Amino acid sequence: MSNISKAFANGKAFIPFITCGDPDLGTTAKIVREAVDAGADLIELGIPFSDPTAEGPVIQGANVRALKGGVTTDKIFDLVRELRQDIDTPMVFMTYANVVFSYGADRFISACSDIGMDGIILPDLPYEEKEEFLPVCHKYGIDLISLIAPTSENRIAMIAKEAEGFLYIVSSLGVTGTRSEITTDLASIIKVVRENTSIPCAIGFGISTPDQAKKMADIADGAIVGSAIIKIMEKYGKEAPSHVGEYVRSMKEAVRG
Repeated sequence: MSNISKAFANGKAFIPFITCGDPDLGTTAKIVREAVDAGADLIELGIPFSDPTAEGPVIQGANVRALKGGVTTDKIFDLVRELRQDIDTPMVFMTYANVVFSYGADRFISACSDIGMDGIILPDLPYEEKEEFLPVCHKYGIDLISLIAPTSENRIAMIAKEAEGFLYIVSSLGVTGTRSEITTDLASIIKVVRENTSIPCAIGFGISTPDQAKKMADIADGAIVGSAIIKIMEKYGKEAPSHVGEYVRSMKEAVRG
């Protein structure tokens, strides 16, 4: 059984996304611990990339700041090693196929396994090309998490059937970022998912308020929030951990309703 399923074992899950190294890795470690203490069920750690095509300006900005600060994949692996000494909450990396390629897929994914990561999300990896990474992920026991977007349409059933860990349902077209309103017909997407897999699904992209998170968790198994958290990190810098903790607590209460 995937460790990720633990995140969904006690009701609706709240999943924060945190860009590693913004403003620095020491602060990232504190933010992760605060988020876990506040009830986060699964942590998504972003490995910064110079050309993050799925990201809006907020997360792009975090990538730029982290890379300017000298963050590397190896330093992030060391950070996770340290976190894993006292945190057993499921954790997944979110990054880009290029990051994995340039590091070497076998070397990257085996390192994920060594340091105690549970899965990876590669938003720019088309479903049709996942075989490039899937066998390596299986070799090391890492879940390759699939995304379903509003444009997936007739591919939803196919993607859902082969899903592992959890399914990341993209709420809206375009890039990440907070939205005042989410208008996609997510209920019908999730209906198809439910007909084809028992794997949990969580909705991300555009969620920023407790009310939005509650609405998403009502139709799915959890809510994922990135940009709203990154904005807090940008505003407070090294003082951000306690503020992120408060935010996570309020969102967690909302999804549990």
